[in-house]
Amino acid sequence: MRKIVFFLFLITTLSNANDGEWSKTGHRTVGEVAQHHLSKKARKALKKLLNGESLAYVSTFADDIKADRAYKEFSAWHYVNIPEGKDYSDIEPNKNGDLITGINKCIEIIKDENSKKEDKVFYLKMLVHLIGDLHQPMHVGRFEDKGGNDIQLQWFNEGTNLHRVWDSNMINTYGMSYTELASSLPQLSKEQVKFIQQGTVLEWVEESQEIASKLYDSVETGEKLYYRYSYDWWGTVETQLQKGGLRLAKVLNELF
Repeated sequence: MRKIVFFLFLITTLSNANDGEWSKTGHRTVGEVAQHHLSKKARKALKKLLNGESLAYVSTFADDIKADRAYKEFSAWHYVNIPEGKDYSDIEPNKNGDLITGINKCIEIIKDENSKKEDKVFYLKMLVHLIGDLHQPMHVGRFEDKGGNDIQLQWFNEGTNLHRVWDSNMINTYGMSYTELASSLPQLSKEQVKFIQQGTVLEWVEESQEIASKLYDSVETGEKLYYRYSYDWWGTVETQLQKGGLRLAKVLNELF
């Protein structure tokens, strides 16, 4: 029934879909989910650091600053490309950093009592975004096709690529605001939340890598994607958004 409702909703909202990134709606959804799973101590500390701004509000910061060349050094932090059949430990580290080293650097600076407040705020905003990126499977896609960017497709007769389908096409076609999307995610028990929050950043990346492998097999270059693709994969989108938010909350609760 849930998929049938989505299918009908998709038809009515398709004409209003706009392109974006995992997407702004996706990142804000991750932030909104995390906001509702913060400890009292973490919520208080974050409110002070962010001057009352919500996690959803700051979640797009790392994308917003891409337009400023002064922040070019952080460009490589949004992804980590791992060849098929390889683990992160098997690849030569990117000299410019990657998603994993970026997250670890953010955590390191936030934890450091000697860090300036402005540095903690900057890297906190980056961390919120990067945890979201980690859960968009194509951000841990293959090096040879730039995480699916070189796999050209069509989304309802408009040119796109596999990376963009997962970054924005499906979410934007769905047509919900981030608050609507966050509130529509499956209700989980405390035990289910704890289970999702288990593991390390590296293990979460490996999990996304496994999903990415399936996504590569889900399309053929040049394929025209329509309702059926979203029908088959929307549950994965929801799961990744929810996991991203819950795990972001875990990281922040531990930090504060």
